Amino acid sequence: MTETEKKQRIKQEGSVQIEVYTDPLCCWSWAFEPQWRKLRYAFSGKIKWRYRMGGLIPSWDSFSDPMNSISRPLQMGPLWLEAKHRSGMPIHDRVWFENPPKSSIPACLAVKTAELQSPVAAEQYLRAVREAVMLQGRDISERKVLLEVASELARRKPAVLDFSRFEQELGREASKKALEEDLQKTRLHGITRFPTLTIHKPGAAGVMIVGYRPYEALLEALKQVAPELTPTQHAEDEEKYSAYWGEGITEREVAEALQTSVL
Repeated sequence: MTETEKKQRIKQEGSVQIEVYTDPLCCWSWAFEPQWRKLRYAFSGKIKWRYRMGGLIPSWDSFSDPMNSISRPLQMGPLWLEAKHRSGMPIHDRVWFENPPKSSIPACLAVKTAELQSPVAAEQYLRAVREAVMLQGRDISERKVLLEVASELARRKPAVLDFSRFEQELGREASKKALEEDLQKTRLHGITRFPTLTIHKPGAAGVMIVGYRPYEALLEALKQVAPELTPTQHAEDEEKYSAYWGEGITEREVAEALQTSVL
């Protein structure tokens, strides 16, 4: 392969784009983190992604999930318990009995506020706010909690998030506009389940992955879109993989990457 061909291939491989439709209060999106993190690690530098907030629970007055017979907070607990057992991810399912969030819109808005600073800030804030509810049982529908999560992230990683700017922009026009754009795209594509991933290359037909899926399904979808794509690295060492993601990585995420079982 010539140097020109190599450069063209690298450029082509880097053009794979993934849009992740998700929500901070979606237990299946949290359950999907081991597979999603493994994919980003394996194809580091060869795929690009962006998060779209789905607004899972606008309010409990308007929310209804007939498939799972859920229309009020207490009924969400068993679904979270199911996600916990199916995925092996730790989940504080009792939040729906002890401290139920009233809506997922405030947390979605907070993620988009972080994104005004950078995609990295959005990704790390999304992870942090998920940990707040999924691991710690905090009510992420409260502005106070969302600001606390941002403050904690900014303290740990000041280069990632500017807390003063976040506090000023939370709920202002720019963040609201960014969230509305996501909600419009979610409605346009008829997406009602999270996580949903659309994988495509510019100018070509893409593939949609809906719901909690195994890692092999992600690989198959990626192969359909970009059969020439090959991994840049493989997780072979627990310490190295954990260090790559930093604090907060779960035992289940490490097990998925190293293909060991904790179930």
